[in-house]
Amino acid sequence: MTGLRWGILATGGIATAFASDLRTAGLDLVAVGSRSQQSADAFAARFDIPRAHASYESLAADPDVDIIYVSTPHPMHHENARLALEHGKHVLVEKAFTINRAQAGDLQRLAAEKGLLVMEAMWTRYLPHMVRLREIIEEGTLGEIRAVMADHTQSLPTDPAHRLNAMELGGGALLDLAIYPISFAWNVLGEPTGIQASARLIETGADAEVATVMTHAGGAISTTLSSSRAAGPNTAYVIGTKARVEIDRVWYSPTSFRVVGPDGTVIEEYRSEVPGRGMQYQAFAAEGAVERGDVSGELLPLPVAESVGIMGTLDEIRRQIGVTYPGEE
Repeated sequence: MTGLRWGILATGGIATAFASDLRTAGLDLVAVGSRSQQSADAFAARFDIPRAHASYESLAADPDVDIIYVSTPHPMHHENARLALEHGKHVLVEKAFTINRAQAGDLQRLAAEKGLLVMEAMWTRYLPHMVRLREIIEEGTLGEIRAVMADHTQSLPTDPAHRLNAMELGGGALLDLAIYPISFAWNVLGEPTGIQASARLIETGADAEVATVMTHAGGAISTTLSSSRAAGPNTAYVIGTKARVEIDRVWYSPTSFRVVGPDGTVIEEYRSEVPGRGMQYQAFAAEGAVERGDVSGELLPLPVAESVGIMGTLDEIRRQIGVTYPGEE
């Protein structure tokens, strides 16, 4: 590891989980920034962070911070990541990367201009069971991959003002939940060649349920279902001509899977043993990319170019289901 000095921008629930895993992994968490000194101080005290900033600008300007984790709601990602990049910091940006492809492309260009890493915090990509899954696919154990199926379905707050439902906060199942299985489909099958999407919108205009059927190279198919109003199995499958992988719930967090042959024979079983939630693995990957000088992220499980492409897929899904966020043209 490079020993990068981490700063965390914002102090919500996902920032709390990330800070906990950074501490579990022994990484160097040196600063936090919030919109109020009180919130920054409380977060710093909880995680023994030496510097607490009362603004995001102050955090970005901190000379002792090398990389900033942006954990604000989706519509703020672009502005906050841009702030960090403009101050010469590497950036790990919570998923979804931004709210649209145009913003994602802007971050990619700015990072390239400044020779900095900008990386989407799709932590699932970096978990040990996903690393092993990619190895199994590369080894040819599954044969030709014909299908990917995954759901991300939860029963979440129905308050219209909650960030999951408020359009001004990028509300809806798509950016918060569907990003997981859609990113997974991209990871296994590559960029979709065709997209069909359906959704149910609630009174705020946000999507409570969204389903996709996407075609990929060679005619392979992926299907995803995401919901913020009903909890489903949260499992995933990769189906090949020689074998399939069955990933247990919750498939996007540390879990187990089986490689199963056409006759039902279990070829391999994998069980995760991960300290904490597992968000430290994306931090390891970010530090490794900086150490290698791979600031374009080409060697990462989720390079920035792919994050930009995934945002394009989400844009097309939103076009089909009729979801537009405030301020978009």
